[in-house]
Amino acid sequence: MKKLLTAVITAGILAVTASSVWSLDEDSDYIVDNGGVESLRGHQQLADINKSEPMKRVPRDQQPIDREYIQQPPLIPHTIRGYQVNLNANKCLSCHSFKNAGAMGATKISVTHFETREGTTLSDVSPRRYFCLQCHVTQADAKPLVENNFKPVESLR
Repeated sequence: MKKLLTAVITAGILAVTASSVWSLDEDSDYIVDNGGVESLRGHQQLADINKSEPMKRVPRDQQPIDREYIQQPPLIPHTIRGYQVNLNANKCLSCHSFKNAGAMGATKISVTHFETREGTTLSDVSPRRYFCLQCHVTQADAKPLVENNFKPVESLR
C-alpha cells in the first residue's frame, strides 16, 4: 500500500511540475520548452521553423581580391562548393601546391604554411595549416552582418 501511495503522489507532483514548465505548441502535437527565455530570435518557440536566408552567390571565377589589412588571409576568388578538405584529401592543394600551381595558373601557398609551431620548415604543408577553410573564405555577394566603419590600411591601397 505504501508503494502505491508513493507512486500516486510522485505522479501527481510530476504532472503539476510538467504542466507549469512545458507548454503545448498550438501548431503541432508535441511539447516544446523554451523556459520563457528570450533568445536572439525574440520570443519564438523552438519548434517554429524559420525560413533560412537564400545561399549567397559566389562567383565562379574572378580576379584575386585585395587584402584590407596586413597578414589577412587571402580571400578565395572562386567557388569551392563540392571541395573536399579532410584528413584524407585536400582539394585546394591539387591547384595551389608548389608542384601544381604553375601548371594550373593558381597562386602558390605561402612558405609560412610549411612551418611548424616551433619554426621548423617541413617538406610538406604543416598539419596546423592543412585545413585551408579555417582561415580562407570565399568572396560572396553579401552585405555586412553588422554596421562598421573599418578603413583599410593605406599602404595596401
